[in-house]
Amino acid sequence: MKLVLFDCDGTLVDSQHIIAEAMGLAFAEHGLDRPAPERTRLIIGLSLPLAIAVLIDEPLGPKAEAIADSYRRNFMAMRSRAGFFEPLFPGAADAIHTLASRDDVRLGMVTGKSRRGVAAVCRQHGFEGLFEVVRTADDCPSKPHPAMVLECCSEIGIAPAETFVVGDTRYDMEMAVAAGAAPIGVSWGYHAAEDLLRTGARCVIDGIPELFDVLAAGGVEREAAFDGA
Repeated sequence: MKLVLFDCDGTLVDSQHIIAEAMGLAFAEHGLDRPAPERTRLIIGLSLPLAIAVLIDEPLGPKAEAIADSYRRNFMAMRSRAGFFEPLFPGAADAIHTLASRDDVRLGMVTGKSRRGVAAVCRQHGFEGLFEVVRTADDCPSKPHPAMVLECCSEIGIAPAETFVVGDTRYDMEMAVAAGAAPIGVSWGYHAAEDLLRTGARCVIDGIPELFDVLAAGGVEREAAFDGA
């Protein structure tokens, strides 16, 4: 039996443009220059106040928390617009439904999103009830702290050594390593494959269907080349 824990933003959902827009509006409200989209992409995956602290290059504190409140308000306003949509990456829906139907896999999510954000994604894409265990920014310390993975393992009753973490950022890989789980990187997300390998990924896959081969091989198939340079 394997536990497969998916990250959300950048792994299942391509939310970068929505996040960048909400972040820009939040920064503007506080008289700050809007961060470049490429900078915002690099902090996706961290819990929101910590991500903002990184963007403003200041310690986590009242300023980052205030900007985070502005971000939440702007994101919620965007979500309430008619036609709001967070698109899935190709193959994500089929993979989740297939894995959820298998009797040798337990399925979960570990994400820097809020519980409310996860619920919205699941409603929008028909994922309700498919993730047996979920840990979010509302529940645990920010990635790369291992708590999200360890709590999921404890709840399901599967050891970290039998757990795979599928994600697109170095924070996912570092979290998995710290928890003793197998980190599986994806190449279509927000951090470069080289960074994923440098921070512990056992392999980096180029399409979600490849994940099935990786799971069958114990997480070591299709290793990308990285020589430490």
